[in-house]
Amino acid sequence: MTKKELEIIFRQNYSEMIHLARVLLGERLRVGASAGIDGEAEDVVQDIFLRIADGDIPPKNDSYLLTAVRNACLNRIRQMQLHEQVKNLFPIETENDLQPIDKQLEQLEDISAFVDEQLEEPHRSIFHLRFDEDLTIAEIARRLGLNPNTAYKYLAQSIQKIRNHFKL
Repeated sequence: MTKKELEIIFRQNYSEMIHLARVLLGERLRVGASAGIDGEAEDVVQDIFLRIADGDIPPKNDSYLLTAVRNACLNRIRQMQLHEQVKNLFPIETENDLQPIDKQLEQLEDISAFVDEQLEEPHRSIFHLRFDEDLTIAEIARRLGLNPNTAYKYLAQSIQKIRNHFKL
């Protein structure tokens, strides 16, 4: 596809695609800040045009592009929901944050040793991919060939084992 053809498709479809993305993301996320929804919608539509330019999505017709927007929005919502679920499992701010840094480092070393010695596969790998490599659940699932829900469940089980062992 030439740059000119891509530009024509962009001009003809962008406003309808961005509108659909805003509606879908706004309804599903129920986020009050429209700026967050607008940014997510623009990211979704931009990703689709990048995939068109790379040849990953053939722009057959307008409804095909809207279907791509719908699917991308649903994937984005699913990814955001999984991220929130994981974030809620292990709060960032805890009483342990008030401990001196050397105590915190010691506790992190203990947790790391527990993960390496006590967790079985794939729990161990998923934990390391999430917290050492900072991968998303979707990225972990792709890398390990798992369903994202399965990867999430393994991570949740690992965090629960750590909480129980260290009484966090």
